[in-house]
Order: sequence, then structure tokens, then C-alpha cells
Amino acid sequence: MKLDFQDHAFRAAVLELIRRASTDLAPDVVRAIQTARENEDEGSAARGVLSAILKNIERAREKSTPICQDTGTNMYEVTLPLGVSMRRIDTLIREATREATEKVYLRPNAVDPVTGKNSGDNTGVFAPYIHFEEWDEPAIGVKLLLKGGGCENVSTQYTLPDVTLKAGRDLEGVYKSVVDAVVKAQGRGCAPGILGVGVGGDRSSGMMLAKKQLFRRLDDTHPDPELAQLEFRLLKDLNSLGIGPMGFGGKTTALAVKIGVAHRLPASFFVSVAYMCWADRKHSMRFTPDEVSYD
Repeated sequence: MKLDFQDHAFRAAVLELIRRASTDLAPDVVRAIQTARENEDEGSAARGVLSAILKNIERAREKSTPICQDTGTNMYEVTLPLGVSMRRIDTLIREATREATEKVYLRPNAVDPVTGKNSGDNTGVFAPYIHFEEWDEPAIGVKLLLKGGGCENVSTQYTLPDVTLKAGRDLEGVYKSVVDAVVKAQGRGCAPGILGVGVGGDRSSGMMLAKKQLFRRLDDTHPDPELAQLEFRLLKDLNSLGIGPMGFGGKTTALAVKIGVAHRLPASFFVSVAYMCWADRKHSMRFTPDEVSYD
């Protein structure tokens, strides 16, 4: 399948995708925060925090400025039709990333772990991170997640069974692991958080699976009834912990819990928890030579 397009057109489309992700939260996230605010007690710290967050979201959208000073790690999921070069797309995304940094849609966030030097343009080894897949559509699909450092620092992984948690190799063990992760995070992940959970896989694929869940709509329902019930149960119970927005207490510790599964080795059972802050900066686009649509 041949897809003829100009490099500058795709690069400009990615630049706009970055701008939207950095400065304008998706509607499902905004609705979840608005609902959470209304659920908090009048005059409470929790309601005040959520009110400030909503004001921040509104001003960032109006002024087209980053929602948070930490514009995070740039994570892409790209789906290509047969015949489109991954190297070409990688190059164009990197070019758009450099331009987005110049325009201050992104803060320079790519640091060499050996020298400590910041590249200054958000590019480097695995920066930005781009995962490619192939599909049969006559278009290029791009999903972008900007994941901040604070919430990444409280992301974690469990190996079951876990004697300390009394967590076995089953969904009840998954439940105990996720609750433990949120209790340990408290407000440090910029709560209320969104929890992406990967069950199974190996250590690396399990965490990528967990992060993949963060692209889901907050108001969707898992097609597997058992996992849908676990997501619902976890969200309800996490919000009864009293941690609340930014750790100030309240009824809203999490906005959503999203679970994905992958086959595992008989010897391993990993539960990977990707914690996302309230600034769930995710946007997607569909690109063809004739049209670009954003979601």
C-alpha cells in the first residue's frame, strides 16, 4: 500500500499533535476532574486543589502554554501502512520534537545519564520513544503520551507471589499490588492519578503494556467482564483511601484504573503499575496526504 505525502506536511501535523498534548487535556480527562471536584466537600482542600487544576487547564488551553512545567517523556505509538519507512517517520518525529522545544511546547527533558548533559531539544537515545506497528489502513496513526517525571518515579513493578502483601498469582494478588503502589505513592505522583496496569509479560513488555493502558479513554469499559469488574473495584477502593488530590485528603485519589494482560512464562508473574498524574496528556491523530484529524 503506497502512501504519498510530503515530509513537511507530516512534520507540521506532529508538531500540532505535540502542542495539543502539552497544552490541552483530552475531554474525557477534563470531565473526570470536573466530576471529581463536584464530589468533594465544599470548602475542603481537595475541592480547592481540583478547582485550581481546572483553572490551570483552562488557562493553558487559552494561552497555548504547557499544562505542567515538566512536559515529560514523549512516548509515541505509531501505526503505519505497508511500505511507509519507519526511519523516515522517526526522523520527522524527531524534527518536529526539536521544533516543539524551540516553540516551548516542550521543556528540554533529555539528559545523558553518563555525562549529565541535556541535549536541549528532547532528542537522544530512545528520546523520544517511538513504538511502531503495522495496519491495513491507508493512513498513519499516531498516539502521543507526555509522561511526567514525578508520576514516573512512583510507577513500579511487583513479582508475585509477594509474601509481604500476601499476594498470590491471581487477580486478587493484582488487586493487592495496585493498592500497595498507590498507598506508597501517596500524593507524590501528583494525585489524582490514572493507573495503567500490565499483568503478565516479562519485565519490559509488562511495563510497556501498563503504559499502553494510559492511552485508553477514562470512561471506557474493559471488554473482559472480569477485568472490567477489577478496574471498577480498584477505582472505588482507591478512592476510599483518603489520600486525595495532591495528598491533601479527600475522596479522589484516582481518576481511573486501566488493566491489560499478556501471556507470561510459567515461572514469572509480573504486575506492572504505570502511574500517570492528573495531567494525563494524551492525544492522537490520523494522517493522510489529504487530511489530518485529531482526537
